[in-house]
Amino acid sequence: MPSFPLDWSVRRVRIGMGGGSKRRNAVMGIAVITGANRGIGLELVRQLRSRGATVVAVCRKGCPALDALGVRVECPIDVTEPAAWSRLADRLAHDDIELLIQNAGVLIADSLENVGLDDVRAQLELNAIAPLFLTRALASRLHPGAKVALITSRMGSIGDNSSGSYYGYRMSKAALNAAGVSLAHDLKPRGIAVVILHPGSVRTGMTGGHGMIEPDESARGLLQRIDELGLETSGRFLHQNGEILPW
Repeated sequence: MPSFPLDWSVRRVRIGMGGGSKRRNAVMGIAVITGANRGIGLELVRQLRSRGATVVAVCRKGCPALDALGVRVECPIDVTEPAAWSRLADRLAHDDIELLIQNAGVLIADSLENVGLDDVRAQLELNAIAPLFLTRALASRLHPGAKVALITSRMGSIGDNSSGSYYGYRMSKAALNAAGVSLAHDLKPRGIAVVILHPGSVRTGMTGGHGMIEPDESARGLLQRIDELGLETSGRFLHQNGEILPW
């Protein structure tokens, strides 16, 4: 596995973050989003693009809906592959990343009776390991004032688990939450804030179309939480509606 040193000799560039008080934290510069070809990721691309942000959409496979948005697409990128971390870092070598949204993920339903080792490993690799190592690979592209958003789930909360099952998914999201808190501590001295976000119960392909809200509502809430993020609130675990969630 390749090593990516935390090289903090980055260029200090602010991209389109000015304006009135209501939009002073709005993302208007380079935004990198993983898992960008469907569901919440695709909607995040759409809404950030509508704000005027320069979006880099990262995904394993492209799709017509993503192509139609006219954003830069980095594909195919499988974020579980170590070689892909360095490849994406190379492709973004001349970009200053103002916002990194780690959205790629997978959910495999299970119970105590049928939980499978390969399924648990697959969820840990994509939901927890990949976001950590990809953040490290792109660390030198994150300038002071940049933000990192980890799209997690309240199913990764130990205190909020009242129903059991979903072992692999819960474990992977709990691991992502833990990584997010450590990233918040490690990146804060460099002026980079981290937020750990639950998107809500969203009707997407991942959930089989089940849920309480549509991707556009979830994305709006997620971006509002990101807009509000600062170093003083870095490391929080939040619902997209603003509720602070238990660990």
